[in-house]
Amino acid sequence: MCPPIPRSRFFHVRESRILPDMSYYTPENQYAAARREMVDRQIRARGIVDPRVLAAMTEVPRHRFLPWSLWPSAYWDTPLPIGENQTISQPYIIALMTEALELAGRERILEIGTGVGYQTAILAELGGQVFTIERLPTLACAARSCLRELGYGNVETLLGDGTLGLPDQAPFDRILATGCVPRIPPVFKEQLRNGGILVLPVGGRREQDLLRVRRMGHRFDEERLIPCQFVPLLGQYGWDEPTR
Repeated sequence: MCPPIPRSRFFHVRESRILPDMSYYTPENQYAAARREMVDRQIRARGIVDPRVLAAMTEVPRHRFLPWSLWPSAYWDTPLPIGENQTISQPYIIALMTEALELAGRERILEIGTGVGYQTAILAELGGQVFTIERLPTLACAARSCLRELGYGNVETLLGDGTLGLPDQAPFDRILATGCVPRIPPVFKEQLRNGGILVLPVGGRREQDLLRVRRMGHRFDEERLIPCQFVPLLGQYGWDEPTR
């Protein structure tokens, strides 16, 4: 059994190990070269300039967060399926969202939607402490296993409705949502520290705008970054489960 993932609303989940050591099959140095090419062609060439973000994208092994059958395509310029009707975002989008957070290295970060944990690892490279919430037990358990194997000790993986935020650990310096919501959940604004930044996709189920929101006292300044397409974030302040 997977050790219990802390949360006031949690489930017991079975350990999911989708991350076998396949270094004998494809040498790690080939993946390192693929990451450098990914950063040069997909990220730096599209205008990402933060050197810490570029370094983190070069360092974190994206393939380790995927089923081994997807390792050959881990550094392609595309989102990839991770099961449960979810995806791991395109590398450029992850870099753009991370750069938009303007991380200096000491921030307490709340991530909504852990997925397989790749974005979480990028945040852990750049921030101080990361709290990440995933509603799907299989993904949460797989992400936590991989993050531990890779040595990220500054991450706490939680299971529950991420649209509620994490009030018992608020306020946060930064909040990042990796799924789209129809409108900004009020609890995200409440749990954001004065001077903090919130980045999330807002709009319809099929098309959204990626927003950066800055809290300035009681004022929240919104900036539209790019149009985007994210999977829906399900929960009380997100979307309902789709009808079948």
